[in-house]
Amino acid sequence: MEYSSDDIAAARSLQFAMYISASMATIWVYDYACSLHEEWTFLLRSQWSKMKYLYIVTRYPPSILLTANLYSSFSSNDNSSKCRVSGNMNSGLGVALVVFSECFFILRTYALWNKNRNLLVAILSVFFTFLAASFIIDFTASVPAEYATSAIPGITGCYNSSTSFQLFIQFLLLSVFQLGLVMLTLIRAIQNWRININSSRLFVVLVKHNIFYYTCGFLFSVVNIITPLLLQYAYHTMLYDFQVIILAILATRMHRYLWQIANGSGTRAHSNI
Repeated sequence: MEYSSDDIAAARSLQFAMYISASMATIWVYDYACSLHEEWTFLLRSQWSKMKYLYIVTRYPPSILLTANLYSSFSSNDNSSKCRVSGNMNSGLGVALVVFSECFFILRTYALWNKNRNLLVAILSVFFTFLAASFIIDFTASVPAEYATSAIPGITGCYNSSTSFQLFIQFLLLSVFQLGLVMLTLIRAIQNWRININSSRLFVVLVKHNIFYYTCGFLFSVVNIITPLLLQYAYHTMLYDFQVIILAILATRMHRYLWQIANGSGTRAHSNI
């Protein structure tokens, strides 16, 4: 039986998406295995606080997202309604994980600016405005979405066949927000340098972490803005969850490292960043 070029392209995109899902799971498991001792040291010795709860809800729910992705990628599913449920669940969990990851660095930016409440109110106002817009966009794009499977036997998984250019707006909003926070970080660092303040090690680490995190987040967002505009089939959403997982890993590793410095074990932690 002969298949059209569209069928072959769609099948290849599903296979590539399956490889991406497997690589995401591998990265997350590898990161957890490499930091297992530090992970449990932090969980057992650190005091219970809002930041610790935030750490837990950022660190462990990615396993649910990865499991759902692997199941969707490797299971043969001809029911479009199940694909829609899986896609909506992944989208909602992904947005929640991005919110948790960003909260770490909103609070860090707040700390860099000596806990300026006016700045915090401004940041949170912009953040929740962008978040509400993202939920509206996600809802309007996912409800009418159609899902398709491969016409070629043996190719598992499904994808959103109705390309919606609205989805890239979410990443555009996220990149603008991240760009604004990295500018605040740079401004604060320049202010300290100009008035010749001898910054503590914690301050230096906060600045470096903020810049590195938001640079990674900004680059991922740019890629996820471009892919829906240029690519089709499963390609246009294949890196959405990848960005979510990487940001969650970075946020939790950086928070754990900061805790190690505050508790006098920064030398050992530095080699693992």
